[in-house]
Amino acid sequence: MAYTKKTPKANETFQRFKRDLAAKTIGCAYLFYGEESYLREYYLGELRKQLVPAGFEEFNYHRLEGKDLTVQTLSETAEAMPMMSERTLIVATDFDIYKLNEEQREKMVAFLEDIPPYCCVVFVYDTIEYRPNKTLKKLGKALSEHVQAVEFRAAENSDLIAWIARRFRALGKEIDRQTAEYLIFTCGGLMTGLVPEITKIGTYARGKTITQKDIDAVADPVLSAEVFKLSDAVLRGDYDGAARILGDLLKMQTEPIMILAALGSQLRRIYTARMAIDSGKDKYWLMELWDMKSDYPAKLLLSAAQKTTSDWCADAVKMCQVLDRRMKSEKGVDAAGELKLLLVRLGARRR
Repeated sequence: MAYTKKTPKANETFQRFKRDLAAKTIGCAYLFYGEESYLREYYLGELRKQLVPAGFEEFNYHRLEGKDLTVQTLSETAEAMPMMSERTLIVATDFDIYKLNEEQREKMVAFLEDIPPYCCVVFVYDTIEYRPNKTLKKLGKALSEHVQAVEFRAAENSDLIAWIARRFRALGKEIDRQTAEYLIFTCGGLMTGLVPEITKIGTYARGKTITQKDIDAVADPVLSAEVFKLSDAVLRGDYDGAARILGDLLKMQTEPIMILAALGSQLRRIYTARMAIDSGKDKYWLMELWDMKSDYPAKLLLSAAQKTTSDWCADAVKMCQVLDRRMKSEKGVDAAGELKLLLVRLGARRR
């Protein structure tokens, strides 16, 4: 039986914000959050272009850091009238609204209910996570009524591939869909991380068309891609190769517990792929199970699972869980040494 991937829930607040920006109907307050900081910074720039005339940034554009910021300072900044412009723009970064004390919360509610119409305030959650607190009902009500929360998610796969192609074309290069998917798998699906990688790869590549070899030559892989190579080496019986990849990760000072967590996650995925093969399910079932944006990683998982058995996968996952508990509960554990020993044991089970 074939399974179809569920359509992702539309990012309605993001689309609404884009419409407001295009129609030049910018509101008075926004809250920007989400993992895709590249898009967030891009649209902050677009807001600034629309609201703040060039040459008058000192009077109409205000950046505030949240660490020592008070609602009083925010309110006083908002009261400053624009100069040679209809609006002012305030960007408050890492001002955790839900962590304010009771007095500051009351002042924040009053501020949100009376933001001057000539002012646009943007609360940016950058290095801190945006976590609404439903118990603070009065503050939550004020935020929902007066502030548009805009989430900047990782782009959908088709949009990301098109964006990658445009970035390479700007460098005089071409990239096909399969190679773009390999780049996403290797370097992650966030534009923020892909921008410098595309620049490096485009500069390095000698030919007009980007190849996987170009990517492998200069790109910095994300941890999940390196761990996939590690697990695949184990499944192929290439234990020297697996040890070499682990050694490189440790030399880069990647925390052993992080490597173990990524390895355990990868082995669980391979286990589910093996289960899919054994029960007659296809790549779409895996895509839905793991919320994958494309079939590229699903096909890789199925290929890896074909090299092993369900029993080996179950044992491998259990060994990772046991070591994870040891690393977290026992003192004096040689984490790097235990990881190397784990690879030996995983390899021994393959024989």
